[in-house]
Amino acid sequence: MTMRILLAPSGFKESLAPDEVADCIEQGILRVLPDARVQKIPLVDGGEGFTQTLVAATGGTLHRVKVTGPMGKAVPSYFGFLGNTPVKTAVLEMAAAAGLRLVPAEARNPLITTTYGVGELIKAALDAGAERILVGCGDSGTNDGGAGMAQALGVRLLDEKGMSLQFGGGELARLHQIDLSERDPRLDRVQIDVACNWHNVLCGEKGVARVFGPQKGASSETVEAMAAALDRYAEVIDRDLGIDMREMPGSGASGGLGTGLSALIGATLHPRYDIVMQYLDLETMLREAELVITAEGCIDFQTPRGKIPVEVAQRAKKYHLPVIALAGTIGRNAEVNYQHGIDSYASILESPCSLRDAIADAANLITNEAERMMRLILVGQRLSA
Repeated sequence: MTMRILLAPSGFKESLAPDEVADCIEQGILRVLPDARVQKIPLVDGGEGFTQTLVAATGGTLHRVKVTGPMGKAVPSYFGFLGNTPVKTAVLEMAAAAGLRLVPAEARNPLITTTYGVGELIKAALDAGAERILVGCGDSGTNDGGAGMAQALGVRLLDEKGMSLQFGGGELARLHQIDLSERDPRLDRVQIDVACNWHNVLCGEKGVARVFGPQKGASSETVEAMAAALDRYAEVIDRDLGIDMREMPGSGASGGLGTGLSALIGATLHPRYDIVMQYLDLETMLREAELVITAEGCIDFQTPRGKIPVEVAQRAKKYHLPVIALAGTIGRNAEVNYQHGIDSYASILESPCSLRDAIADAANLITNEAERMMRLILVGQRLSA
């Protein structure tokens, strides 16, 4: 009997997009089971690939633009329009304007990186006639609370002397006043929905600076400086706008971009899969599968907090399907994922190597691990026969 296998991977950050990961897993499977019926549904969580995946799924269009990158220099970027929608709906991802991959490893300092280009993407979508905008929050290289994004759309963030703040989250420590009088008026006439990690909050011990700052190049001293700056940001937002963003679900998404989108330009934050699954028919494919394989750059204790492998696994368990996860690395307390629907996980790494080498060879590593995994599954089938 032909095995029916569903591939539902995330992308591998700074390396392969979700569709490329799915193709690699498929190649490895077909080396072992050339007659396998493989279905692929590459998944996105608001990070890299969000725009292109939803544009492709709906038969939409992609539009190329240049924006200000996280380091303050122009970078090529893009936004899209979904196809087959009653309202002209633009889609964009913050990673295409302020993502971590746009910040050279040796220059990573989240005190100075900016989301200004995200605001420019929103402005480009408005200029193109968008009536609704979907924003994907994920894979950020910034920690400015969405301040740069808001400034690009006319929001004035002022210090004690009435001067505008410069780029970077570190500047928020000097924030004294928020002025919305020059905010782009078109924002009041469009619906902006944000797909974000609902578990990320702006402030506190589990605030975005402390949880994700080190991944963006922050030292322990920098983490505390960022946290203090975001505390000040939240304080001024609460005082001037009457909105308490400190621990609002999603407020910490993408270095606090969720806060800027919600409080400063009137967007609505959503758990990211509530948005994504409106356009990707995972449920139908699960009903037709015998085995589900998902993937992510890292499997660890944070995976159950809204990451794709567990989101897939929990849905697969409604159909009593076995779920395997492939990962670039296996991190701390990864075994917790067994309690959330993942039946087995494996690293693609074959030997000790640098991160740079692993990223460069990711396609081969994923393909080879998928092949090994399928051979092991066949061994299990023989033992149970």
